[in-house]
Amino acid sequence: MGQHSPAPADGARERPPRAPQGDLPVARAAGWEPSHAKISRVPSGPPKQNYTRREVCRLLEVSERQLASWEKQGLVPRLESFAFSDLVALRTLVRLRADRVSPARIRQAVSALRQKLGNVADPLKELKIYAEGKKVTVQLGGSRMEPVSGQLLLDFDRAELNKLLAFPRGRQDAAGRRRLEASLWFEKALELERRGAPVEEAIAAYQTALEYDPDSAGALVNLGTIYFHLRRWDEAERHYRRAIEVDPGYALAHFNLANLYDEKNDRAEALLHYMMALRLDPQYGDAHYNLALLYQASGQALRAVRHWKSYLKLDPNSPWAAIARQELEKLRQATVLSGSKNAAGNPECENLSWETGSSS
Repeated sequence: MGQHSPAPADGARERPPRAPQGDLPVARAAGWEPSHAKISRVPSGPPKQNYTRREVCRLLEVSERQLASWEKQGLVPRLESFAFSDLVALRTLVRLRADRVSPARIRQAVSALRQKLGNVADPLKELKIYAEGKKVTVQLGGSRMEPVSGQLLLDFDRAELNKLLAFPRGRQDAAGRRRLEASLWFEKALELERRGAPVEEAIAAYQTALEYDPDSAGALVNLGTIYFHLRRWDEAERHYRRAIEVDPGYALAHFNLANLYDEKNDRAEALLHYMMALRLDPQYGDAHYNLALLYQASGQALRAVRHWKSYLKLDPNSPWAAIARQELEKLRQATVLSGSKNAAGNPECENLSWETGSSS
């Protein structure tokens, strides 16, 4: 039984193979094959250093009006030519706004970080800032801090904070440049994949990103996914596991590793990593979908039912929801025909007929 693809190229095939996801799900659609389109080789030097407003809007998928609004609100300075570091800041801003963090809260967090971390001139460019529920959180070293209150999260203590604050500016700058260079090559790799470039060029760009930043979880996952599609299982597994090592909370890495084990018919390991992905992100619809398939294939109908229903609550209107309802109906019919004692009188099975109906 095939796995779920969140971005099917067409709805004609029933359950096409589910490939691991990267940071660009569209580029990782079902049935992905390396393209052999002729383009120039990856250059030996880094890509361009300056971008126009139009290019920035295209790369970040924001409108000129939205960009101007952020500039007017004081979130970013108004520029006509953008360096890559400016794109880093804007990408952080795009992510925060997508997570429904208000402009006022972003300004407050940035101001607080400038005050608390004197060596950081532009937090949006230099730090990893993200939303965590209703809070804005910043990654510092191996731990996290809430910018406004200064609350230290997990095992991050005052001594470690003081050590970071005392970190020589020159070393900070060098580390920052390497991270920016890694991000530049990561973006180059994504662009190569978007354009359907030969797979070797995308691999080379991701590998260059990892030379600058060996802990780039995004590059590790995307490179692992390329190897998955090439059926180079050992290399795919190595990159996914490395991504989990550098970022244990990366649900996507666990999900992709589970897909790899599922493809290799190692159901125990697949189950372990699907469950880990859901522990990290309970709203991960694709993990519910693939777990339902896994349980259904192994004859664990009631567990499959629970995950089908969870998936339908999260994604009731997609083409995949129709497939989920079909599978639930199959389970209901099988239960009726088998007369299973375990299912008799169980409302979870008895109610399948109305719970699989269309959400419209």
